[in-house]
Amino acid sequence: MNHMKRLVVLISGNGSNLQAILDACASGEIPASVAAVISNKPDVYGLVRARQAGVLAVAFSKSDGEPRAAYDARLADYVATFQPDYIVLAGWMRLLTSNFLSRFPGRVINLHPALPGTFPGTHAIERAYASFQRGEIDHTGIMVHLVPDEGVDDGPVLATQVVPFQPSEALAQFEARVHAAEHRLLVETMRALVVGRVSNFQSPNSRSPHA
Repeated sequence: MNHMKRLVVLISGNGSNLQAILDACASGEIPASVAAVISNKPDVYGLVRARQAGVLAVAFSKSDGEPRAAYDARLADYVATFQPDYIVLAGWMRLLTSNFLSRFPGRVINLHPALPGTFPGTHAIERAYASFQRGEIDHTGIMVHLVPDEGVDDGPVLATQVVPFQPSEALAQFEARVHAAEHRLLVETMRALVVGRVSNFQSPNSRSPHA
């Protein structure tokens, strides 16, 4: 008998994508359970969301002077205690080193608000919007990808979705549309992974980033 898949979600902030996962697990849309939510910052709303959902919420801070690799090894030891099938980076704002990633090969999933090969790193939404304002692009998008190594937002892609710009749209309005798309694509992708339909998975709303 197949066991219920177990997810550990790593966050650093508000946790709106976490909320989408929590809701989808509660409804059965993702047939999995969130075993723990871990934040590298202690006072973020994402931890409140986890507690309200009855999920273990843990602040796992880096000690003063602690090297990144040492923190990641300690974090990996702790995450491993939950025996996760997948670790979801849902707004996790730290680059993970091989001390963490090597412990969970093929199981670390990241959501990034840009298409493959575009706007890696932080502030991707703002940078894409500025590029649109300069007349350089007419769309951006989001992707869900595996994190096999220390590369920044460049792991094997699981799913993408294009988000076109709209004329005269303010940054705040555009951000809201991107976040709504993130929530949908992350849930779709995690469902596909959990039920074993990840091969050639693409969102029904996706298209080539170069289209």
